[in-house]
Amino acid sequence: MDGKTRANIKPGLKVAIVLKKDQRSGTLTEGVVADLLTKSPNHPHGIKVRLTDGQVGRVQKIL
Repeated sequence: MDGKTRANIKPGLKVAIVLKKDQRSGTLTEGVVADLLTKSPNHPHGIKVRLTDGQVGRVQKIL
């Protein structure tokens, strides 16, 4: 499953996101989804989420 479809992502899932500051390097950060911030059903760069620790980024992988 990829992180580009909103229906695949639910609060409580473990995901790997790319933070805004890491977009150039592509460094991934792992965590658990707290909130979904993207309202559209699809997004070409990944659905934006907030992790339980407060970090915000776009989902690259669902773990």
